[in-house]
Amino acid sequence: MNVYLDVLKKYTVFDGRAGLKEYWMFVLFNIIISIVLGVIEGMLGTFGALGFLYSLAIFLPGLGVSIRRLHDTDRSGWFVLIGLIPILGWIAIIILMALPGTEGNNKYGSVPQSV
Repeated sequence: MNVYLDVLKKYTVFDGRAGLKEYWMFVLFNIIISIVLGVIEGMLGTFGALGFLYSLAIFLPGLGVSIRRLHDTDRSGWFVLIGLIPILGWIAIIILMALPGTEGNNKYGSVPQSV
């Protein structure tokens, strides 16, 4: 839970690096929260309202951690735009996010702290 909150606290930090665990734990928490919100919306009959508000709230933190994750693999944050390409872009982003980070310091900063 602390990993998720740490990412939310750094919602406008687009420089530096984010490790594998930081990124994927954030993704996992977002999936779990989205499922819970979907069930609640289904029970209340407000299809989409809560999910939309949640997506809007985590847009900047998600973008920030994605860019920092790409920095950890020694790539520019602009690579995140590959995700705009349907299907193939999504697959490419998943692969890029799953790659291990560079050993030692790189041009984007020092090795991310283990979470």
